[in-house]
Amino acid sequence: MKKKFYITTTLPYVNAEPHIGFALEIVQADLLARYHRLQGEDVFFNTGTDEHGLKIYRKALEERKEPQKYVDEYAKKFDDLKRALNLSYNNFIRTTDKHHIEAAKEFWKKCQKNGDIYKDKQKIKYCVGCELEKTESEIVDGRCPLHPNKALEIIEEENYFFRFSKYQKPLLELYKKHPDFVIPKSRLKEISNFVSKGLKDFSVSRLKKKLPWGVEVPGDPGHVMYVWFDALINYISAIGWPHKIEEFNKWWPGIQTAGKDNLRQQSAMWQAMLMSAGLPNSKQILIHGFITSEGQKMSKSLGNVVDPFELVNKYGTDAVRYYLLREIPVTKDGDFSTQRFEKTYNADLANGLGNLVQRVAKLCERVKFGRPFERADVWKKNTLLSKHLDAYQFNDALAYIWENIKMLDQKIDKSKPWKKKGKELEKILAELVRDLLEIASSLKPFLPETGEKIEKIFTVGKIKAGKPLFPRI
Repeated sequence: MKKKFYITTTLPYVNAEPHIGFALEIVQADLLARYHRLQGEDVFFNTGTDEHGLKIYRKALEERKEPQKYVDEYAKKFDDLKRALNLSYNNFIRTTDKHHIEAAKEFWKKCQKNGDIYKDKQKIKYCVGCELEKTESEIVDGRCPLHPNKALEIIEEENYFFRFSKYQKPLLELYKKHPDFVIPKSRLKEISNFVSKGLKDFSVSRLKKKLPWGVEVPGDPGHVMYVWFDALINYISAIGWPHKIEEFNKWWPGIQTAGKDNLRQQSAMWQAMLMSAGLPNSKQILIHGFITSEGQKMSKSLGNVVDPFELVNKYGTDAVRYYLLREIPVTKDGDFSTQRFEKTYNADLANGLGNLVQRVAKLCERVKFGRPFERADVWKKNTLLSKHLDAYQFNDALAYIWENIKMLDQKIDKSKPWKKKGKELEKILAELVRDLLEIASSLKPFLPETGEKIEKIFTVGKIKAGKPLFPRI
């Protein structure tokens, strides 16, 4: 029986166009999904859209659209990333899906039955940008530091609350028992410190007369679920919970990717909710940083985001994937600029990999060398590449591949095949092609289209150089 691997991204809000920050997260998840498939595993790769909440409702009103029509339009834009970034996800969940809404209601009932949901009246400071309550220690100059352009809102009404405070000890035990539960370790330490200071119960509903756009609370149609409570349940509703338990048990627990601004929600709130519902905790949470521009965080609220569709249209899918996986540190903030992108493109893709493929193909084409070659498979061996990916060292894995590209270029310079003839030339060319096909195989999870193109050049029909894989810009 094949090993199962479940990976899910967070669900982006559909209150704006897709941006490069989410492209980073979903490309990282796609790399892991492709890698595990190459390892011979059954993979379930989930993504989707978060479609409830106050800021989405307000955005729909702003555009004078019915909320459902608004989220339908924006959900399609996020699903279009599949083609643009060559993503391999096999499930796209929307929190307005009927089966997800049913799952959210069932989950609520389980938490309520366990005594963890109760009604109370509290006064909170609320950031609409985060869709999250803010404590005094999190506020800087009277504002949320993640959304400094949005004023905090004071909410004072009777809502339902989740007994988060009850789960301080169980959460700390979870972190201690599984030291790799949150990656990197610095983020595990951060959330451990947060939980250690004590947890405050959080609101899990809003009055429907103020926010009619949400999942109705079971047994109380005057309230709708707080967006985070509803949205987090997608990780399990996507794989069949609660109606297809056998299917659910096949995949859960899984690995989640998330941005550092989601740390509290993913690694504390969601885990406490799972405990309350009597379900296993997530397997692992991989936290990535922000993409910055000249040192400033990119965000929809600041209006300085980069459109991934524009990048793909100009430079190509694999060029964008390469930059995100090679130049943005896996768990830290990374910088983006057009100048840096183009410099990396020319150095590594056009002059590096692209030039190497052209050199070998032209050498073969010139002497009509075209014996049939088989595709290589480097992923079922215990390679250094596998060790890098198992440790989420994506940029180190690509650095290793590019070192092999450099070495193969040097091998050509040293062997000088253009000066050889007969069997000596055939031997050199055969070695070069086999080495290049190993590089193509190693590229499969990172740059799938490029890996496939290289394989076709050297394994299908006569070897011809054709157009450069990456024209210089």
